[in-house]
Amino acid sequence: MNEIKCMIVDDEPIARDILRNHITATPGLSLVKSCMNASEAYGGLHEHEVDLMFLDIQMPVITGTDFLRSLRNPPLVVFTTAYQNYAMEGFELNSVDYLLKPITYERFYQAIQKVRDRLTIQPAQQAAPVVDYIFIKQDSRLVRIHFDQIRYVEAEKDFSTVFTTDKKLLAGMHLKMFESMLPADRFFRVHRSFIVNLSKISSINGNMVEIGQTEIPIGANYKNELMKKLGIAG
Repeated sequence: MNEIKCMIVDDEPIARDILRNHITATPGLSLVKSCMNASEAYGGLHEHEVDLMFLDIQMPVITGTDFLRSLRNPPLVVFTTAYQNYAMEGFELNSVDYLLKPITYERFYQAIQKVRDRLTIQPAQQAAPVVDYIFIKQDSRLVRIHFDQIRYVEAEKDFSTVFTTDKKLLAGMHLKMFESMLPADRFFRVHRSFIVNLSKISSINGNMVEIGQTEIPIGANYKNELMKKLGIAG
C-alpha cells in the first residue's frame, strides 16, 4: 500500500504534538500539514495531497463537522475530541473512526488499521457530503456563503472579492483557490480575473457577460468553452 499522507486539524498544541508523534512512529504514514483551525486546513488541502485528516470537532469559529460538510471532495477523516457525545454525528459523516483525547498510541494504531482497510476495500466509494455552500476566509473569520447567493468573483491580487446578491466580501484566498472550491457545473472562469455563476448570466453582448447591470469581460481563451457550457452553438 502507498504511503498515507496525513493532515492534523486541531486548535490544541498538545493534541497536535501527540498526533504528530503517533504519525512519526507509524510506518507507512507521513505528515504533510498540521493546522490549528479550519481556515489553515482549507489552504492545506489545496496545497497538498491528503489521504487522511485527523480532525478535531470542537474548534473556534467553525467546528470540525461543519468544516467537513463544506468540503466537496474530503479525504478520509478520523475525528478527535475530548467529548463522547459527538460520536454519532461523526459517524453520520462517514468518518473512519472517532478518537477520544488523550489519544493513546494503541487506540491510534487501531484507527489506522481501519483506515488501511477502507483504502484497500473501498477506494472509490468515498462520497463527499452534498453541500450547497462554501466557507470563505474573511479577516479572522470563516463566513458561509450559499452558492446561489454568489453572482461573480473578482480577483484582487492575492485575495478575491465575492459579489453576492446583497453584498460583497473580501475573501482571504486567491482566485485559483476559490475556483477549485466551487462546483464546475455551476461556475465558470470567463476571464483570468473573473468567475461567474452561470445561472446569474442575463445576457452575452459581444465579449461581455452581463449579470444584471454589471458587465464582465470574457477572455479570448475562455469564450468557446463558455459557449459550450451554456449550450450555445458557435
